[in-house]
Amino acid sequence: MTKRKSHGIVCISIKKLLRGDHFMLTQETAQTSAATLIKSMPATLEEYRCPVCRRVFSSYDGLKAHYEAEHPTDIAPVVVALNLNGERCEALIEPHWTLQRTLQFRLGLTGAKHMCNKGVCGSCTVIMDGRAVLSCTTLAIECEGKTIQTVEGIAADPKWKPLIDAYCKWDAMQCGYCTPGFLVSAKALLDKNPNPTEQECREALAGNICICGTYPRHATAILEAVQVMAKEGRQ
Repeated sequence: MTKRKSHGIVCISIKKLLRGDHFMLTQETAQTSAATLIKSMPATLEEYRCPVCRRVFSSYDGLKAHYEAEHPTDIAPVVVALNLNGERCEALIEPHWTLQRTLQFRLGLTGAKHMCNKGVCGSCTVIMDGRAVLSCTTLAIECEGKTIQTVEGIAADPKWKPLIDAYCKWDAMQCGYCTPGFLVSAKALLDKNPNPTEQECREALAGNICICGTYPRHATAILEAVQVMAKEGRQ
């Protein structure tokens, strides 16, 4: 895998293992991919699979009746309805599932990363009702009725292209695993404070940990994005 920088956009040339061809990933193609992924989330569930024996039912009532008859000592899964990245979607989950687990394993949104799973690293950050929250310590069933935005929703919104471009330009990532959490925290900051100081940027990202040590670059990227967004009238 090779990586080169061109006009502030990181382009990654990846040889596809199965077909042997190449594709170019840019911010524009990532934006399209994110929008497609969001649209693919199920608005309404059409089948309900028992997590114990894997039988499939056409209704939730059928699944509940099955649990009462076949698995009376187990806790039945629940249907959670979420307002996610501007779309309503449903997922069948076990009541103890976190929002991060639901995003990854039921809705196909992998941007909120599973890392510490203890609410201390910030890699799973999402925006909920305007606040940056840790999805690994938030139960999904507690999120009904709330407005949630993930890094996929940010990537799909052209308004935030300058922020993503600035992160790429200033190499505000190395392995990249923690980058979505940083980006979400940065977006939450700019929603509340469109013209932050460097210190305010550092404070907003204080809950995000980067084992690669990219900390100095984040504030630089955010402040440059602020200038570009102001110039382009995106604020």
